[in-house]
Amino acid sequence: MHIEVRTDNHINGDERLQEVVEQLVRNALAQFESRLSAVEVHLKDLNADKGGVDIRASVEARPEGLRPFGAQHDDTTIEAAVRGAARKMRNRLDHEFGKLSEKR
Repeated sequence: MHIEVRTDNHINGDERLQEVVEQLVRNALAQFESRLSAVEVHLKDLNADKGGVDIRASVEARPEGLRPFGAQHDDTTIEAAVRGAARKMRNRLDHEFGKLSEKR
């Protein structure tokens, strides 16, 4: 599973951030790793330097043979936003893959 992290101009997308985000996503989606070809994480600072609940993490997962699925979460820190979006994505994938296995 390839994980790509993209940031806007207000978030420093350095190597450390890449590692932290990748680890959070891998931990959350580990049970689906063999079924996903790629995951993209987009980080955006909604309010720039104003603070508050202003970090948006959007996660897009690309399951093999299926359409991509997306989830997003807004929070006060990058880590919290990524955790929330990854948790929502895990729930979404669990639901979608569950529906597929029920059809068989």
